Amino acid sequence: MKRIRLYSFLIILAGIISVASCSKFDKIVKSSDYELKYTKAKYYYEKENYTNALTLFEELIPVFKGTDRAEEVYYYVAYCNYHLGDFGLAAYHFKMYVRNFPVSKHTEECAFLNAYCYYLNSPKYSLDQQDTKTAVFEMQEFVNNFPESVRIDSCNKLMDELRVKLERKAYEITKQYYFIEDWKAAIAESNNFLKEFQTSSKCEEIHFINLKSSYLLARNSIDKKKGERLDNSIESYLKFLDLYPQSSYLREAEDIYESCKKLKDELNISQKNGL
Repeated sequence: MKRIRLYSFLIILAGIISVASCSKFDKIVKSSDYELKYTKAKYYYEKENYTNALTLFEELIPVFKGTDRAEEVYYYVAYCNYHLGDFGLAAYHFKMYVRNFPVSKHTEECAFLNAYCYYLNSPKYSLDQQDTKTAVFEMQEFVNNFPESVRIDSCNKLMDELRVKLERKAYEITKQYYFIEDWKAAIAESNNFLKEFQTSSKCEEIHFINLKSSYLLARNSIDKKKGERLDNSIESYLKFLDLYPQSSYLREAEDIYESCKKLKDELNISQKNGL
């Protein structure tokens, strides 16, 4: 019974403290004493109460604009969003910090964190990869702008990780179009893959998908387009043969090549006869 009463007392006490704390913070927010707000914003930040700190720091941005404190306030705003897990907004503020304070002692740090926030927002490969692409771009920008940074190795490792994800996404998209028999899309996506991921272990398979999609598109085309598309298929075969002379797909590739020649002969005969 005593334990229950003590527990109830503690709950009530915590509620009273919480209400008092909120009331105190509300007074600070409503105050016109900007020095007090600045001091309390830093206090809340140090106590890891990033929500309260952010509320005050954001109000102080226009107040301290053009002063010596503007840089510090904006720095805190970026980090508050970062600690609150709003990486999209944090990235924006880190980037704006770099633009507004390009010679600050924190410029390199904020440039890296801008890119790192996009890395943190990068989803699993099956989802939209815009943040992943932006992360790679921003990481590369950091490497270009700060080539002597101690963070270069970290950037390169993170970019390798992100590119693996982008490669997996591109690979799955190419295969998906191939399996649903959208040959035009499969050709386009396979070409994109081969251009972007030239050292991938999947290149042989993607080259073959490109060849077979090209052939199937040609075979199912009207006569007006069939000739040119068969030529493209033959060209794709010759490129595949040159790159992978020992490929496990070679037998099927040769069959495709023979079929292309046969279809071209039939098409030529048909055109000569005026059919």
